Formats: sequence, structure tokens, C-alpha cells
Amino acid sequence: MSVVLGYDESPGAQQALRVAIEVATAYDEPLVIVYGVAAPGVTGEEYGAHHEAVREAGSTALGHAVRVAEEAGVRTSVELIDEKPAQALIEAAARHGARVIVVGTWGESPVRGALLGSTPHKLLHLSSVPVLCVPAVS
Repeated sequence: MSVVLGYDESPGAQQALRVAIEVATAYDEPLVIVYGVAAPGVTGEEYGAHHEAVREAGSTALGHAVRVAEEAGVRTSVELIDEKPAQALIEAAARHGARVIVVGTWGESPVRGALLGSTPHKLLHLSSVPVLCVPAVS
């Protein structure tokens, strides 16, 4: 089993990283840190440049998260997945036999999340694995 974390360096993701480390430590399981690379709505020639920029940002974010987790003594692996974030997390959870998917929230209202399709909102409805949503602390 494992703990899967969606991470993008947002304030909610930073809080989620702390919680995911606690869960992984408590269960002595590896932490799989995931970044979904596919960007919504970008098509055509712009997609290639945008995709590479998002991939580079993801690599940087994952590197930061790995350092924090390893300093806490948690075994880690990372995945940059060419899917939108919710689908990337669901796929990683299935591959790694996840106990839980941990994601941060941005403080959006439930209505906004439902209308715009936030990653936590999608996961709560689509994941067969329990989802732990961690609020950003102001």
C-alpha cells in the first residue's frame, strides 16, 4: 500500500504534504507524490510549449516535496503524469495500491468547485480510494 499526494506547491498542497507525511509515517508506507501535467483547454501549437512549461513546473514542485518528505524520513517516489490532476491521481492510486489520496484545497466554495470542477471535488466523486482534503491554513 501507499499514500498518494497531489502536489502543486499551492498553500493547500503544502499543508497536504505535511498531512501526507504524517499518514505515511503512521502507516510506515511510501509516499507517491503526483503532478498531473495535462493543462485544461490548451490546444493546437500552443499546447507543446505550454505542456513543457507545466512539466518543468511540476518537476520543480515535486523536487521540493521530495526533499521535505525525505527530511522527515518518508520513502518517496514521484510521478509526472500526462493527465489532468484528478485523473492522474486516480491512476497513480490504482497502480500503487493507495490507502488514501491526499490533496489540498484552495478555499473555494463547494458551489464553485462543483461548477468549475476542482480536483478535490472531482476526486470525491470519482475515486474508489478514500480522499483526504486538507484546507490551506491562512
